Amino acid sequence: MDVVLSTFPLVSLVTFLPLAGVLIALLLPRTQEELIRRVTLITSLATFVVSLFLLPSFAQANPALQLAEKTAWIPQWGIFYAVGVDGLSLLLILLTTFITPLAILSSWSAIKDRVKEYYVFMLLLEVGMVGVFVALDLFLFYIFWEFTLVPMYFLIGIWGGKNRVYAAIKFFLYTMAGSLLMLLAILYLGFTQGTFFLPDLVKGNAAFAASIPLFAAFAIAFAIKVPMWPLHSWLPDAHTEAPTAGSVILAGVLLKMGTYGFLRFNLPLFPQASIQAAPVMAVLAIIGIIYGAIVSFPQPDVKKLVAYSSVSHLGFVMLGIFSLNPQGIQGAVLQMVNHGISTGALFLLVGFIYERRHTRELAQFGGLWSVMPVFAALSLVATLSSMGLPGLNGFVGEFTILLGSFSSNALGAVREGAGAPGTAWIYTAFAASGVILAAIYLLWMFQRMFLGPVTHEENRGLKDLSAREIVVIVPFIIMMFVIGLYPAPFFGTMQASAQQLVQMILPIVAVR
Repeated sequence: MDVVLSTFPLVSLVTFLPLAGVLIALLLPRTQEELIRRVTLITSLATFVVSLFLLPSFAQANPALQLAEKTAWIPQWGIFYAVGVDGLSLLLILLTTFITPLAILSSWSAIKDRVKEYYVFMLLLEVGMVGVFVALDLFLFYIFWEFTLVPMYFLIGIWGGKNRVYAAIKFFLYTMAGSLLMLLAILYLGFTQGTFFLPDLVKGNAAFAASIPLFAAFAIAFAIKVPMWPLHSWLPDAHTEAPTAGSVILAGVLLKMGTYGFLRFNLPLFPQASIQAAPVMAVLAIIGIIYGAIVSFPQPDVKKLVAYSSVSHLGFVMLGIFSLNPQGIQGAVLQMVNHGISTGALFLLVGFIYERRHTRELAQFGGLWSVMPVFAALSLVATLSSMGLPGLNGFVGEFTILLGSFSSNALGAVREGAGAPGTAWIYTAFAASGVILAAIYLLWMFQRMFLGPVTHEENRGLKDLSAREIVVIVPFIIMMFVIGLYPAPFFGTMQASAQQLVQMILPIVAVR
């Protein structure tokens, strides 16, 4: 794991630029709500623009950690301020900076109380999320990881639904409990190896590469965040009670911190343990795919339906990661981006209709296409994207993951000493059933909400999407088509890094 140092702190600038908006907002009078909104939006847009400069500065063919910055922080303990990007993190950084301003803009009319605090927490959350994706020191990573809990806890607990306090506490406790195990593993690695700098730990991992306890300590923390079945029970409550922008950020970015953690830490630090755990992790992922789809179908609350669908979709991501081959890993990273776009759009659309009807019960809708045609058309595209229709982004990610799992030696694609097919196709077959189940519950949801006659008089006078709402949702729709029709640049960005990661594990897979 090589590191290419940068002479300009571009990564730090992207990470901490939102703090400028935080400081300005804190200095503004509480009564200047409109100005606070504008300052926050402009800051988040500026962060997105600056993050785009990462693309021309990044060499796709180089698998090293690039644009890196490394400064001694607590040198006597081997702790550094170290940040950088590679092909596995770059897309997730851009996803974060892309979604944040749209989530902020979606809150323009929905948040009326404690406006100043709300937007400050949104910008602080962006700092923490980007920090997680760029940190190259385990101590620094843990600080960013835990930091994200605080603003999201308050976003749910203050601006959420009627059960917001329960959901916020549950979210905080679940994540904190898993994080404590990871902290113990980080402390063990740091003090036994004399450094917390990730590339150095990867180079010297022979002493702990097969350690199942260390692998498990990281894996539990990340599995809770994903969340994987059976550690998922905090997610529906958090999604349902969070404000719309909170749900968008939670689905779009925060859940990806867990899947990213497996790629950044578990696989390179513990390659032998990863090989041993691959079949178990794949089985849990497939259970999550099928369970999430089945539980989504009977949900009366459309927001909870979308929340449970995340359990199913992220099961595909986990299956791709533990296929332990380039196709599976690239498909997993792309599907992280796809899920953020598709599910983020669905949560936005649910929020738009909730602002008008103050209910999310499917039984309260019906025939909305004739009343809100623009809203219905955009909802159709987001629904088809989420179910993996060819030509849209979801299909590309799921197809690549299934291709990776089918050809995975870690899951038994080829029996040792023979060319006969192994057992990996079984994993693939069960996972593929999730695609069919997704079509069932998503189309059923769409039919009940939009098709047929208007079943409730309260819906006849609903106004279609405003110009601001269209501006918020259209970038998501555009990205669905861009990725679905031309995914090559996205695969090109991560190809070298994915292949390097597999090379760390490939010799072990080959002799398994």
